[in-house]
Amino acid sequence: MSQKTALYDHHVKLNGLMVDFAGWQMPLHYGSQIAEHHAVRKSVGIFDVSHMGVVDITGKDTVPFLRHLLANDVAKLKNTGDALYSCMLNESGGVIDDLIAYRFSDDNFRLVINAGCREKDFAWMQLQAKKFQVELTMRDDLCLLALQGPEAIAKLEFVFDKTISEKMAALKPFQFYIHGDVIIARTGYTGEPGVEIMLPISSAIKVWEKCIALNIQPCGLGSRDTLRLEAGYNLYGADMTAETSPLISNLSWTVSFKDENRQFIGRDALEKEKQAGISQQLIGLVLESKGVLRNHQHVKINGDGMGEITSGSFSPTLNKSIALARIPVTTQTEALIERRGEWLPVKIVKPRFV
Repeated sequence: MSQKTALYDHHVKLNGLMVDFAGWQMPLHYGSQIAEHHAVRKSVGIFDVSHMGVVDITGKDTVPFLRHLLANDVAKLKNTGDALYSCMLNESGGVIDDLIAYRFSDDNFRLVINAGCREKDFAWMQLQAKKFQVELTMRDDLCLLALQGPEAIAKLEFVFDKTISEKMAALKPFQFYIHGDVIIARTGYTGEPGVEIMLPISSAIKVWEKCIALNIQPCGLGSRDTLRLEAGYNLYGADMTAETSPLISNLSWTVSFKDENRQFIGRDALEKEKQAGISQQLIGLVLESKGVLRNHQHVKINGDGMGEITSGSFSPTLNKSIALARIPVTTQTEALIERRGEWLPVKIVKPRFV
């Protein structure tokens, strides 16, 4: 049976089309996915992302544990309010999940993980934690809201107060501010400025209601997906999996090899892959003709073999179809995609489309 976030009744009240996503009843859209997409690109939108998992890690070995667990290095985080994006890998270098790590202190961190990975991630973390003096807690008492768009920071003045809006405007991406029991982070999954807010259920309901009263557009999973695709952001389970490494998923920037003594899980496999040279890459595709690029369509690169679309959709901003695809390493700038037996020309571009 699907789980519901604390805001489920609010989504229904706004005529959200509820669908099962990773075992959760979530709004796909509130009438127009396209309108929600444009609201975030042009002004501001609010998303309920409370299906995501929040894991608190405490104890004297928190930093050594996370330096072992994650491919990126949390030692980069020097201050309270610093955060970073990382993949969590298996021993063969495949991606178990991608996540954001938030530093409160050396013995207190928070990880935000994907909804569909909550149980397996937590079990993996607990297994690895046996060698360290740490305690892991799944924070099911919290909600997550994402306020995204060019007007998002300014709107915080009316959702909270002017001081918070000014503080958030002064922060850089991947920094966060602690306001009592509310965490407001300069993070997001849309390619636009904005914040993600972690807060208790009762506070989340009030913030949601305030945003709706301010005529901020509620947004569902549909626009979240087209926005992240336009920004070139990977989706776990599609553009990266337990069988693909960060090095062939356009995520080598998230792996820190700098400290040669840091033996993070998957390091040996990635170093062997680097030494041998990668044979695949994740690239962007743009279809100039009519039609929509879809997941799993075949991609043909003349002289360099075959690949596959990992995420494909219509781009409301560009008014054409775009995709991420894993293909053999190539210098070609054009390819062909198969659609119902015919081959259509596509451009190969860098994955950030908008």
